[in-house]
Amino acid sequence: MRPKHFFFTLILLIIGYALLVGSSGCGQIGMPTGGPRDSIPPELNSASPALKSTNVTGNKITLSFNEYVEVKDAQTNVLVSPMPKKNPSVDYKLKTVTIKLKDSLLPNTTYSINFGNAIVDVNEGNVLKGFTYVFSTGNKIDSLTLSGKVIIAETGKADSTLLALLYRTADDSSVQKRKPDYIARLKGDGSFEFVKLPAGNFKIYALKDGDGGYTYNSKKELFAFIDSNITVTEKTEPVTLYASALEKESKTPATKPTAPAKKLLLTQVPTMQDLLSPLLLSFNNPLKKIDTAKLILTDTNYKPIPATAWSVDSSHTKLSLAVNWQPGMQYRLVVDTSATSDSANNHLAKQDTLRITAKTQEDYGNVVFRFSNLDLAKHPVLQFVQGDEIKNSYPVSAMEWSNKFINPGEYDIRILYDDNNNGKWDPGNYSIKLQPEKVISLSQKLAVKANWDNERDIKL
Repeated sequence: MRPKHFFFTLILLIIGYALLVGSSGCGQIGMPTGGPRDSIPPELNSASPALKSTNVTGNKITLSFNEYVEVKDAQTNVLVSPMPKKNPSVDYKLKTVTIKLKDSLLPNTTYSINFGNAIVDVNEGNVLKGFTYVFSTGNKIDSLTLSGKVIIAETGKADSTLLALLYRTADDSSVQKRKPDYIARLKGDGSFEFVKLPAGNFKIYALKDGDGGYTYNSKKELFAFIDSNITVTEKTEPVTLYASALEKESKTPATKPTAPAKKLLLTQVPTMQDLLSPLLLSFNNPLKKIDTAKLILTDTNYKPIPATAWSVDSSHTKLSLAVNWQPGMQYRLVVDTSATSDSANNHLAKQDTLRITAKTQEDYGNVVFRFSNLDLAKHPVLQFVQGDEIKNSYPVSAMEWSNKFINPGEYDIRILYDDNNNGKWDPGNYSIKLQPEKVISLSQKLAVKANWDNERDIKL
């Protein structure tokens, strides 16, 4: 065979082989892929001084990792315990993180530097979660722990934005005057843990720190305290703190006053009336004058229905009338044009007769709860909650409770222990060492169906 024919035949064989492999699904001709995404966080290769070193005297720490890293939001993420007066400087370059402590180190003290979620690799942003560097200025590493949980007293739920604060050799005013000695972040379930502690007496608090000062200085801050000192030993039991605020933050954003509409209108009138609620009328403008004698509730024969007096809300846009509604009964509300007027002396455009039908018992669900371990001496109050709103509250005086008039819907169920028996939740007050009233939030929601028996056994 001639050389030219030989090379031509060889090329054909190579092309044929490539087509055969491609058609079999065992391989394809194309660019190689980049492989799976790196999901492994950085690893510590070495530290100077070494991790868990004792008798440390210097103020510079160098951490070397196995890949290029960066430190994100060090001021928020990095916590030094015991807490220094001055924040350390944290720098990074290539595979190295450098920490410079600006305070003099305390003698015979175990220090821990918790980086939270600050350390990430440069390429993929994988987080080295919860990495803690530990060293001691004495000849041993303290090893005691103190764990616990923080619960929002009003809701019975957790809030991971709070911090747990720990003080040594402190009086009751220390939490208001100076930074704590130790800080621990809360997990999603409200739990926390202080580690590498020495034995001794401590005061513990929890705080939603509004200004970043790590001190309790506002009545609007969520705050919790334990009544007495905590003695940390090898057998210290976990603690539970209940947080509350003396004053609530305003949830309504400030808005500029708007000019009233040119016409006065009724914007909300129920056609199906809840048996448990008052009759509610809503207007588009604040009302200046109200003549309730010209708002008449009657039956279908226009016979007036006995009811309490009309009342107006603080915005002067809502009128309500408490009525002993009869299930399924039809009502008429006669509204005269001169019954109401706004600041511009606008009246309703015409007289109207509104048709209202009261709901029947079949429109509600029957709910039965059978309790166990419910402390009746603490005046328990059953709360039906949707979102942040308590829809209904009922005092509970026996281990079985029932109600045939619960509006259909999905509810969170809470138990308020109403210590002072005033029918509402009350916050704590640190100045007089008063703990807040406590609420137990049940984990499972309750779905109430109309014309249905909704029964549940509840063990607290």
